[in-house]
Amino acid sequence: MKQNQIQKKIIQICIILAGLTVYAFGVAVFILPMDMIAAGTTGMALVAERLWGIPLSATVAVFNVVMFILGWLELGKEFGLSTLIATFYYPFILDRATYLVGDMVMTTDPMLSAVFAGLMIGVSLGVVIKAGASTGGMDIPPLVLHKRFGIPVSVTMYAADFIILVSQMAFGDKERILYALVMVMIYTVILDKVLVMGAKQVQVKIISEKYEEISRIIQEKMDRGTTLFHIEGGHTRKESMAVLLVVSGRELSKLNELVMEIDSQSFMIVNQVGEVRGRGFTLNKRYQ
Repeated sequence: MKQNQIQKKIIQICIILAGLTVYAFGVAVFILPMDMIAAGTTGMALVAERLWGIPLSATVAVFNVVMFILGWLELGKEFGLSTLIATFYYPFILDRATYLVGDMVMTTDPMLSAVFAGLMIGVSLGVVIKAGASTGGMDIPPLVLHKRFGIPVSVTMYAADFIILVSQMAFGDKERILYALVMVMIYTVILDKVLVMGAKQVQVKIISEKYEEISRIIQEKMDRGTTLFHIEGGHTRKESMAVLLVVSGRELSKLNELVMEIDSQSFMIVNQVGEVRGRGFTLNKRYQ
């Protein structure tokens, strides 16, 4: 079991690093050569520097530290550690990506740059967030708000980037800011699509002789209600109980892991359902 957890953690970290690599190359290939206006933490730091004279690097450093602490407290220790890895890896891979790209220019059209940068950033952000981390900085408040109030991550991220970019119009290149807004709109749409992949609710029936243990561990580890119902084997005519529950698509792998740890011979039937109402879905879970 411990080895499986280590393998799962290694895969998670690899996914995060892959997502950040795509992010870095999107920036190196499409944003930096066109000198696009920045959103996020960097854009906010530019506003602070122009309005109050605060050094850009100081604003970025302080804000990232504060956001990291907030993520650690609100989203958990595992999230904090994953984000810490991302925070150190991203500057490194961005530097390598910039070096590898060199003087290569994919396009001189700012609209094409905005579109393709938005596509690459949206996919990479979605992959990193779904893997349980963030790129740090402005990514963390949307995740906290989503946990607390259920506000979609993409909506909060778009609103924050929009405000930051519009606030730069007083001193920045207005045309470049408009291109940056197009990029932000694209990557928030793509981010939302990536995040909802596999988010449909599914109904699961679990047939196992260890149904009581499985039912209990699901309630304890996943905060999902379970229903036990009588079944009878068609061949053996043996009477038993089966476990019925509904989980989100994103929880299905965790459910499968828990069930397999208890009974690797269990039989699971998975069906998609149209809508689910109640605690954990339309009502808040008791704990996260």
